[in-house]
Amino acid sequence: MSPSEIKPIEAIIDNLHLQALLAHTHPTLLIHPKTDSIVFANQAAAALLGRSIEELKSSSVSALHKGQVPSLVVFSEAALYHGFAWTRGLDLTRPDGTELKLEHEARSVILNDQEYLTVTISDLDARHRRDVDSEADDYLREGISEWRRAERFFREIERENQLILGAAGEGIYGVNSDGVTTFVNPAAERMLGWTAEDLVGREIHSIIHHSHVDGEPYHAEHCPIYNAFREGIVRRVDDEVFWRSDGKPIRVEYTSTPIRDHGLVVGAVIVFRDITERKIAEEKLHAALAEVDRLRERLELENAYLQEEILSTNNHHEIIGQSDAIQGALKQIDLVAPTDANVLITGESGTGKELIARAIHQASTRSDRVLVRVNCAAIPHELFESEFFGHVRGAFTGAVRDRVGRFELADGGTLFLDEVGEIPLELQGKLLRVLQDQRFERIGEERTREVNVRLIAATNRDLREEVRLGRFREDLYFRLNVFPIECRPLRERPDDIPPLASHFLRNICQRLNIAQPTLTKGQVQNLQNYGWPGNARELENVIERAAILARDGKLHFDLPDLGRRDQRSMANADTKASGQTEKGILTRDELRKTEYDNIVEALRTTQGKIFGANGAAALLDVKPTTLASRIKKLKIDRRSFGSTETTQ
Repeated sequence: MSPSEIKPIEAIIDNLHLQALLAHTHPTLLIHPKTDSIVFANQAAAALLGRSIEELKSSSVSALHKGQVPSLVVFSEAALYHGFAWTRGLDLTRPDGTELKLEHEARSVILNDQEYLTVTISDLDARHRRDVDSEADDYLREGISEWRRAERFFREIERENQLILGAAGEGIYGVNSDGVTTFVNPAAERMLGWTAEDLVGREIHSIIHHSHVDGEPYHAEHCPIYNAFREGIVRRVDDEVFWRSDGKPIRVEYTSTPIRDHGLVVGAVIVFRDITERKIAEEKLHAALAEVDRLRERLELENAYLQEEILSTNNHHEIIGQSDAIQGALKQIDLVAPTDANVLITGESGTGKELIARAIHQASTRSDRVLVRVNCAAIPHELFESEFFGHVRGAFTGAVRDRVGRFELADGGTLFLDEVGEIPLELQGKLLRVLQDQRFERIGEERTREVNVRLIAATNRDLREEVRLGRFREDLYFRLNVFPIECRPLRERPDDIPPLASHFLRNICQRLNIAQPTLTKGQVQNLQNYGWPGNARELENVIERAAILARDGKLHFDLPDLGRRDQRSMANADTKASGQTEKGILTRDELRKTEYDNIVEALRTTQGKIFGANGAAALLDVKPTTLASRIKKLKIDRRSFGSTETTQ
């Protein structure tokens, strides 16, 4: 109810006792406590307070008692509850600056079903100057004695209330049914940076609760604090913000409890606490737990990956061989391993490209971290990006959880991209950017992650030709081909076959738990005479099959005729001796193989010599420079035939 809604005083005063009280010579006010308004003031009150009756009626009780609102609230509540209250704790200042030491007596009255207070004011200084010898004064002194006892009672109540409010660690403030602040305790002042004088008598929502944390306006009709006294129910909020006087938000949890008077809700008391530090700690804890989960997931993936690697290494713990090609590769490994340079390993399938990658990693400063292998030929095209960079839950259909990509898994270690030529052209640009910047984003995530990865790539393709055909990015090729290492096929290094065969046979027998058969010199020579199109991998498979089928400690190698060097050379010799020429149509691969075998045989005959009358070029009837070019193109190692000749 606003002051404008109160009926004229003449219409509601019909009680003779009340009329006499208001006409009393003592300064008297009639106030409406719910609206904090002065309904009536007699002439004596106007004279004492230095204001006209109209000025008093247009003012409010809290305005007269500026700075004393908590004491005024306690005094009024006591009068309404007990029907009577008395205090000397409320002082007033006249407009001319004169300070008045006053005594207030309040009584509650009901007028037209509304509760009012009649407040009689006494000037203590003037009272001491009056003669108190008359019988009426004796009566007055007796009444004053009663008032003083009542004053002590209510002062004690007020003092206890003030002590409770002052000692409370939580912020506490009150509002009336219009949302106007009625009191603020010291803890609230400290937390909010506002003084009680700044807040009391003002609509508090617009001061401390006007916006959400993101700056969006917080309309009063949605405020749980106000809804507590609008709906008459207790409202609890776990996480919102109040705004300090310096414009900074503090995160708070609060409870808004409605205040009832004779069954009517007249306001609310709000108790709140600053939870900013707790929320910061919780957020740090959540971030730490998320990081722990990420590291745990990464560790699990690393463990699973290492288990997979253990099963797939086939006991290839070192590079086996004694040929010049192997020794040259080992020197290159020693040179590049201590650096972080990218390495491109080329060679046919089964030539040991992965062994070289492992050797580089083990000899590098990253050996304490994992070597992550990615077989690019085994990944579906639509999953390449997720495999490399990972994804977040919900990034696409089937992404039911966050996934760590291979780049993130290899952070601090080495990433080995086997069959790198199989990477789709549309993904090569993203791969190039990661190699340049060492940064990437998971699919479905805007956060940029940084990694420190050393890259080793391997391929059995001719990437230069792939670049020429537009199937591989030239800039990516140059980024990968910083330090190239070539793995020579097994047919070009027959000296490596005996140690490899012995190594494979020993490991296979241990793994299969069978007795190790004897590998004879003749069997080794048969192995050396075979072309090994599948290289070391085929050699291992042949030896494993022979070990399983061995009887009485004897091995038998079932080598296919195709690829036997001795039979081809014998056939060529017979053909030359008889002067006959086989007639038939040869495929491109057969022509290349025939040319290869022919040059190899010529080099074997001349012990690798090309130039001169007794050189391979003379035997083949071609120019020496042409033969040298063909040898280089076919990747034939003349040194394996004992040549010490240098290219002229």
